[in-house]
Amino acid sequence: MHVAASAPQAIDSGNVDPAALERERDVLAEQARASGKPEEIIAKMVEGRLRKYYEEVCLLEQTFVIDGETKVRKVLDNASTDLGTALTVSEFFRFQLGEGIDRGPDDFAGEVAAQLVQ
Repeated sequence: MHVAASAPQAIDSGNVDPAALERERDVLAEQARASGKPEEIIAKMVEGRLRKYYEEVCLLEQTFVIDGETKVRKVLDNASTDLGTALTVSEFFRFQLGEGIDRGPDDFAGEVAAQLVQ
């Protein structure tokens, strides 16, 4: 349910697509440079914002949608303790409604005109 609601892109920060991470790092660095801060401050700002990015795209770093407070990692740890065995997330799949459906170009006016001719 959490994966369906939050659409994570990776399980944890180690699984984030390197190209997406580099792109995000570049965007954040440019935003920080626009503020006119020194480079050492910019590096710290980028790292702080990357932590926020991980909270958005990494499943284990997201806030659990059921209670809205606890991180998913903590929910797994608590469930592991309750069950007496280690629980891990090795992979997940998310299906988007309408994903993979080939649709032609929408030309409603053309469709109506074709029906009128018949």
